[in-house]
Amino acid sequence: MTSSENASSDKAFSDVKILDFTQVFAGPVGTHQFALQGADVIKVEPRGGEDIRRSALGDEWSARGLAPSFMAFNANKRGLTLDLKKPAAVDIVKRLAAEADVVWENFRPGVMDRLGIGYDVLAELNPQLIYCSVSGFGTTGPERATATFDGKIQAMSGLMSLTGDPSGGPMRAGIALADLAAGLTAAFAVSTALHQRSRTGRGQFVDVAMFDSMLSLMSDQIAEYTVLGELRQQAGNLSVTRKPTADRFRCGSGFIVLAVLSDRQFESLLRTLGRADALNDPRYADWQARTANTVALRALIEDAMDGGDPRDWERRLTDADVPCASILTIAEAIDHPQLEHRNLIRTVDTAYGPVTLAGAGFELRHGNGGIDRTAPQVGEHTDEVLAEAGFSTSEIAQLRADQVV
Repeated sequence: MTSSENASSDKAFSDVKILDFTQVFAGPVGTHQFALQGADVIKVEPRGGEDIRRSALGDEWSARGLAPSFMAFNANKRGLTLDLKKPAAVDIVKRLAAEADVVWENFRPGVMDRLGIGYDVLAELNPQLIYCSVSGFGTTGPERATATFDGKIQAMSGLMSLTGDPSGGPMRAGIALADLAAGLTAAFAVSTALHQRSRTGRGQFVDVAMFDSMLSLMSDQIAEYTVLGELRQQAGNLSVTRKPTADRFRCGSGFIVLAVLSDRQFESLLRTLGRADALNDPRYADWQARTANTVALRALIEDAMDGGDPRDWERRLTDADVPCASILTIAEAIDHPQLEHRNLIRTVDTAYGPVTLAGAGFELRHGNGGIDRTAPQVGEHTDEVLAEAGFSTSEIAQLRADQVV
């Protein structure tokens, strides 16, 4: 499905205007969620654009200032460039913020204040303004000014101590999970503040920390420690349930992941594997026995699937209602027939040809969100945004001559 089929003014946030000063991932992920749902997100960048427009891959899209990682979280936004160190740019921000619903940034705490466009200044101009600050550790505490990146938060939060195989040492998640957690947390936080404003009429400051967001997602691991005194350890691909049949298993030339968590599923697994005889083995009589005999049980499962194909076993086990999955690449995942029935993967036009991107991870029956247009070129909508704010053609020309925009 192409994006043009989804453009609609009845999207949930079509009446929300956001000034987006965010960069890289932790900030843009959050504003992207609003852009997908119809918000007018004005992305404010330095005059040369943000660094992530140009990846280290040296590909043609990076040379155009549209690296895939930039396009992924900046679709549907309008682009405005400003040199925030110049007073005229600060005046522009104030003028735009006076009419905005949300200002969103992910600089280190204090940077926007030093520029003269922090919360206190902008809230005086617009008392209904929601101001969202996303940072590594929030605006309070001894780490508030510490430089932060995704790997640092994965390490500090304890996530890396849980991830990977004990023989290989701590390991990062395969995606920028801490950045993504902060972005999605911020999106929910701003939604909350907007809803509250609809009842109180007041704007407010929203303080989102990557550290807090990551730990919030790890609530069950934290509770295991605070309630039971248990520190979860690295367990490879074993499920958080720790049941031995919820793990990755070798399957012929590849692997398969099982999530067999109930006695009914366990019985169905063994019958499908052709090992119904093992149901009478006392080593596998209950979960305590199965856990105590994990090595033997793993050998039984892998021996039964030896020489088979993961996709074939996935079909056979799924037909028997055994939760499982063969392991797909990204290319295989986005080509899965299931996605033909969803609106997640969208194709949008660019000046250089169509690109395919992922949209929101949910659907609404009415006013559904989605990607209408690709990420903006550097400063693509600068004149348009300034004209809407009341700047004349000659004023815009002067701002360009003065290298403010």
